[in-house]
Amino acid sequence: MDFVILGLPQEPAGGVAGWAADLVDTMGGPGAGLAIALENLFPPLPSEVILPLTGFAAGQGVITLASALFWTTLGSVVGAVALYWIGMLFGRERMHAIWARLPLVKSSDLERTERWFARHGTKAVLLGRMVPIFRSLISVPAGVERMSLPLFVTLTALGSLMWNSVLVMAGYWLGDRWDLVETYVGVLSKAVLVLVLVAFAGYLTVRLRSRGRAQHRRVH
Repeated sequence: MDFVILGLPQEPAGGVAGWAADLVDTMGGPGAGLAIALENLFPPLPSEVILPLTGFAAGQGVITLASALFWTTLGSVVGAVALYWIGMLFGRERMHAIWARLPLVKSSDLERTERWFARHGTKAVLLGRMVPIFRSLISVPAGVERMSLPLFVTLTALGSLMWNSVLVMAGYWLGDRWDLVETYVGVLSKAVLVLVLVAFAGYLTVRLRSRGRAQHRRVH
């Protein structure tokens, strides 16, 4: 199959944006889908760059807006399903075996997490697609817990379509100022990361203190 290089006007020259622009130039909509599939597998690739740039390309007539939304959503689903299968192949028993060897954690912690996912998994998969960083990670526990694959694909497609539509349309309407999207969504990504790190630090603090109290009681 031969791809025609379309030539995106005012395209970025380097970095992730340049790489994504080259894919869209060379492959059109499928190139945008490939970039987003890889973004799901490697979260450091920022969707807040790839999606607005794809919208900008649609605004310039390089691809159609419908093609941009279809292929980026398909790419999101493909990347998420790959992570789902990784979690499924990894398996619950292996997860429990590794968890039991980790310091500062108990089997009951993992069991509580599993119960939480059983109650809220559908909402987590659907809404998690719209949360930076978490959007990629949520696919793994869905696979470990063997969520119904058709349900997982449906929720992932819906959540991804909503997230992708917002960023693609932002790039479409902003035109050559599409990179403003990265600025604002990047702030959100950093805020989410800080909250996760703070929560993890709080968890470790509580776990260390409870373990210290338990050792103190055994000594006395």
